Amino acid sequence: MFLVCNASMESPNCETRTPSRIGDRSNSDVVVRIRTQDARDEWFYCHSNILIEKSKYFADRLSDSWPTCQILDSRNCVEVYCQDSDFDYHVSVLRLLYVLVDGSVDDMCHGVKNALGILQVAVKLECPQIITACVKYLEAVSWEESEEEEILKIIPRMGPQAEPILDRLQPVTQSSIMGIFFSTIRFATSSPPPIMNDLKTSAQEQLEYMLTEDDDAPLLAADDEIKSEVKECAKRLFERFNYQLEALLCEMESFSDGGKILSFQSLLSDLSWACQILTKLEIMREFVCNWTDASDKIVMVVKQVSPTAELIETKLKVIEVAAKVLEAIGYGTVILPTAKRLHMVNVWLPFVRVTKPFIDSAVAATGDDAPAFKMDGELWQSLESTFVSLILALPSTEQAEILTEWLQNENIGYPDLTEAFEVWCYRSKVAKRRLSVIAVNHDKIGTH
Repeated sequence: MFLVCNASMESPNCETRTPSRIGDRSNSDVVVRIRTQDARDEWFYCHSNILIEKSKYFADRLSDSWPTCQILDSRNCVEVYCQDSDFDYHVSVLRLLYVLVDGSVDDMCHGVKNALGILQVAVKLECPQIITACVKYLEAVSWEESEEEEILKIIPRMGPQAEPILDRLQPVTQSSIMGIFFSTIRFATSSPPPIMNDLKTSAQEQLEYMLTEDDDAPLLAADDEIKSEVKECAKRLFERFNYQLEALLCEMESFSDGGKILSFQSLLSDLSWACQILTKLEIMREFVCNWTDASDKIVMVVKQVSPTAELIETKLKVIEVAAKVLEAIGYGTVILPTAKRLHMVNVWLPFVRVTKPFIDSAVAATGDDAPAFKMDGELWQSLESTFVSLILALPSTEQAEILTEWLQNENIGYPDLTEAFEVWCYRSKVAKRRLSVIAVNHDKIGTH
């Protein structure tokens, strides 16, 4: 294998420089023999002045202190052993010793994988120019995910000279993270043109990722400054939603307009996402109160529209948000007075009871061609459990009224309040005995 790559070799008797080429036997004074355990063995006719100048490894091997063997034509021979997978990288390093002039390997690395292989051999053979060139190349180019994982395995072993490659992976300052977070949350809760919806969805996904604890800790701590900004952004989002809600109440006939439907759906999707962020940060209270106050208007708007495909999807989105709000109330994440809790049950229980069979029939009629109509079965089940929890936390008289209406309703199947009914029956039956014991205990305390 003879590579026709040029370098300069100065004659001791003149000032001119004559080109040296790897593989040129006419003026070669050393053979580099690259060998593998798999019996791959190739000779390369080289020049000691180039090897010594550009590689400390070869400088040591060709010094008087290192025994070398001589072969045909009295040339010195340096044997280099390597793995078969690294053979081509060793050849590339030899070639670069002849052609690397300005410290650039832009047109010679041919990708990240090749550059990593060359870098490892350059470190092994102690070739500072090639190391610097590979580091500059790897530091500048983009990486695929698989290449990034390979870099993380290899570069930390290369020492300080390769550290610049990892600059893009270093942890950033808290102020930088905060800056990114604030910009992203503001954009994620804004109402950009529809053409930017995909970008907004991506921003929402990344915000959720920043705040999620998985194998790694969340990217930033949910301190008061973070919570305050999120609450303010969610407040502005709800204000836009409420403004559109009021407009639709004033002009119900305009709700059939496709643009207004999409805008309303987009706001509902943003509210549903905002619920997840607010729940993570444990700051749902203001949102829950706002939704509670607006519930009558929301149901009124959605109930009065025509049952087109777009409006069925709108009802689904409304239920998604309502389910999150009801869950926060039902399981004590947000504490509301009895009157407001009763109001939420009275508003949303009838709405959900009528909406589910309506959506089920729409899905049955369209089959698998209408994935937008489908709601996760777990959400319906979770909503049912939430209603049971909400009802059982109300005073027993209010429970009785709700259960009486449920037992008389034609849509008794969903939500199934059997559990709440059974608990109410038990509590009502033993109530006098339980409370009489309490009364007796009070009397005993009063006598002391």
